[in-house]
Amino acid sequence: MIVVTGSVTARKDSLDDVMRLSLEHVHRSRKEPGCISHAVHVDCENPLRLVFFEQWADRAALLAHFAVPASREFVAGLRPLAAAAATLELYDATILEKL
Repeated sequence: MIVVTGSVTARKDSLDDVMRLSLEHVHRSRKEPGCISHAVHVDCENPLRLVFFEQWADRAALLAHFAVPASREFVAGLRPLAAAAATLELYDATILEKL
C-alpha cells in the first residue's frame, strides 16, 4: 500500500475556493481503481491549511491517479489560490512478512 500525505495553505480570500476544489478532487479520486481512502481535513492549528491523507493499493494505482487529467487540473487550479507551495509526501506502507 502507498500512503500519500500533502497539504496546501490557502490565502484568506481563497479558502472557500480551495475547499471546494479539494472536496471535488477527493470525491472524484475515491472512485478511481486502487484508491483505498482519500480525505482532506482542516488543520486545527491553522484553519487556512488543508491536509490530505490518501491510501492507494500500489504504486501503479497512484501513478494512474496522477495521470488523470482532472488530477493535474486540480493541482494547477490550486496554485494561484495558495499562500505557499503545496507539500506532497509518499510512503510505501508494504507490510513485510516475518523472517
